[in-house]
Amino acid sequence: MANLKEVRNRIVSVSSTQQITSAMKMVSAAKLRRAQDAVTQMRPYANKLKEILENLSATLDSSEGVYSKQREVKNVLLIVITSNRGLCGGFNANVIKAANRLANEEYKGCKISVVTIGKKGADFFRKTDYGITGTDMPRHLNELFDNLTFGNVAPVAEKIMKAFAGGQFDKVELIYNHFKNAAVQITTVEQFLPVMPPQNADNTKIADYIFEPSKEFIVEDLIPRSLKTQLFKALLDSLAAEHGARMTAMHKATDNAGALIKELKLSYNKARQAAITNEILEIVGGAEALNG
Repeated sequence: MANLKEVRNRIVSVSSTQQITSAMKMVSAAKLRRAQDAVTQMRPYANKLKEILENLSATLDSSEGVYSKQREVKNVLLIVITSNRGLCGGFNANVIKAANRLANEEYKGCKISVVTIGKKGADFFRKTDYGITGTDMPRHLNELFDNLTFGNVAPVAEKIMKAFAGGQFDKVELIYNHFKNAAVQITTVEQFLPVMPPQNADNTKIADYIFEPSKEFIVEDLIPRSLKTQLFKALLDSLAAEHGARMTAMHKATDNAGALIKELKLSYNKARQAAITNEILEIVGGAEALNG
């Protein structure tokens, strides 16, 4: 009977877990809809602004384009975007793995610094040697996801841009999960700084712009705005991808819990039937002994 009690307790435990994972799936599905709408509306604007930025940077000389200045890569900043909470499959592990690959392979021999947005990434890189040099760099950015707006993201981008313009870093990379759909998140490595000119196979001139009101005004206003938008879009992408990954993970967990409950109920019924059979055998055996 002790075995029956253990199985019964386990059935109750797995049923409770199934209710929790099912509720988390529904919550993530509701949040995913809002996050998906936000990133879908943002992408066309951000992509077009990035295209204009790349074309504009190709027309600037070294004195004008402080954000497109190419330097020998010695100091690299990695902006690692993860989530604040877990239970979302390999969402955080994939980003951390990509960041480690960049640090250990592609930028081996360079001085690596890491800015983390998201508690899971911060917890991991706190145990590594990839520290943040300089007191002016943004820290404790986990709260950004609590109220993700362009106004809150812009100061973070400004500090990173200022550090690059001042020569503190020679290259800045964004590592995050790009949202494709609820079931697919693509780990993306995107160069943030310096701004790269547009890729053109035949090396012809991309575009000839007439600047209005002036080229200097465009450079001072458009490039910083575009970089802030690029970081904001990456955070929106990551947030939508997080909810999609969590919804998928909780859906699988709920299904697995259901399958486990069926197996446990089958085991429980078999054990209960065996216990009943043993009791009947004991009664029959006792009656025969008395009759004998």
